[in-house]
Order: sequence, then C-alpha cells, then structure tokens
Amino acid sequence: MRAVTISSKFQVVIPRQIREQFGLKPGQKLVFIPYKRTLRVVTVPPIAEAYGFVLGIDTAVERDQDDRV
Repeated sequence: MRAVTISSKFQVVIPRQIREQFGLKPGQKLVFIPYKRTLRVVTVPPIAEAYGFVLGIDTAVERDQDDRV
C-alpha cells in the first residue's frame, strides 16, 4: 500500500507502480466515490470502448400506446 500526501492545492501524485499496474495515462478520467469512511477511485473507460457492447439486443419492444397494433 502506497501513501500519498495532499498538496496545498489539493492535488495528489499517483505512484508510478500504481499508474503502471492500472495502465493510467495523462488526461484519463477518474471518479472519486465516497463509501462509508473510505474514498474509492474508479477509472472511467473511454466512450469508444462502449461501441458495440449491446450488439444483438432486441429493439422491437412496445414503448407506448401508439406502438401497439
């Protein structure tokens, strides 16, 4: 476990070992999630990674009264 210090500008440096382990790159988005008395850091995948993840989904559902026959 690596400890970091919050700077006077409320910035932290992610240790090299962690950056390499998780493949973090400059400009990548992170989300901070408060959970009980902890803070979870989660990477946000680029939107391009979502392309095609619902391939084959049935979109022929009845959405409202006008769609019904």
